[in-house]
Amino acid sequence: MSAEITLLVNPIAGRGRGAHAAQPAASALRAAGFSVRTVLGADAADALSRLRTAVREGTGAVIAVGGDGVVSLALQALAGTLVPLGVVAVGTGNDFARATGLPVGEPAQAGRLAAGALKEGRIREIDLGRVAGTGRRGETWYGTVLCSGFDSRVNDRGNRMRIPAGRFKYDLAILAELAAFRPFPYRITLDDGPVIETEAALVAVGNGSSYGGGMRICADAVPDDGLFDVTVVGDCSRTTLLKVFPQVYKGKHLSHPKVTVHRAAKITLEAAGITAYADGEPLGPLPVTAHCVPGALRLLA
Repeated sequence: MSAEITLLVNPIAGRGRGAHAAQPAASALRAAGFSVRTVLGADAADALSRLRTAVREGTGAVIAVGGDGVVSLALQALAGTLVPLGVVAVGTGNDFARATGLPVGEPAQAGRLAAGALKEGRIREIDLGRVAGTGRRGETWYGTVLCSGFDSRVNDRGNRMRIPAGRFKYDLAILAELAAFRPFPYRITLDDGPVIETEAALVAVGNGSSYGGGMRICADAVPDDGLFDVTVVGDCSRTTLLKVFPQVYKGKHLSHPKVTVHRAAKITLEAAGITAYADGEPLGPLPVTAHCVPGALRLLA
C-alpha cells in the first residue's frame, strides 16, 4: 500500500468546521508515518476529477473530511476499487458515519482511528447502492438513503428558495409542502417481482439507516447485508403524516400501520413529478433503478 494518503476536504462543511478538522486529521496520519496530499478542488466536479486521478496514481487511502456530501463525492471515485475510505465526519448531517459506527464531530479521534486502521489493516467491506444513469448523469453510488416523495419535494422546494438562509428555509419548505400534501401514485418493483401499484407519501431505499442528520427512516438497515431496507409510508392524510414524521428520529414510525418495510437487492421506483435524492444529493426525476452492490467499498474502521 502506498504511504501517501489523500485528504479530500470540504472546507465549508459544518459551517466551516471542515477546514479546521483537516489539520488534526492530517497530523494523526503524519504521526503514523504517512504522507498526506490534500484535495480541495474549485468545485465538486473538479474535486472529483482530482480524486479520481489520485486513485489511478495509487493513493493508499482517501480520507473524506466534511459531511455526507464529501463522502458521496468520494464514493464516486472509490466504489469497486481496492482503495479504502476513511471518514472525518464534521458536517451537518453525518449520516454515513452514524450508519457505520464512526466518530461524529471528533476530528482528532477520527484521524487517529483512520491512521490506526491503515497501520493495522482494519478494513470493513460494506455495501453501496448503485443507481443507473438518469438523464445526462452517469451511474451514481450512494451509502445511506435514496429518498423520494414528500421528503424529496421538501428538498426541491428548499433548494429553490433563495431566502431565508440556512436550515430555516427547509422548515418553511416543509410547511409549504404540507399545505399542498397529497399521496403520490407509485409503481414499485422489488427485485424481479410483480409491479406494486400504490399510493404513498414517500419511499426511502436504505443502505444505511438514516438521512437528514439522524432521521432513522430505514431504522433497521445495515450496510453489509447485501440488501436494501425499503420504507414505504403509505396513503395517509396530512394529519397522519404529521404524527408519523416526528417518530422517524427514533425509528418508531416502522410500527405504524401506514408504514411498510420491504427488503430487496434491487428496486425500481416510478412516479410522475418526483425527484430522487441519494445521500442528500439530487439524482433526477423518477423512474430510477437502484442495485445493492455487496462489498463495493472498503472502509477504514
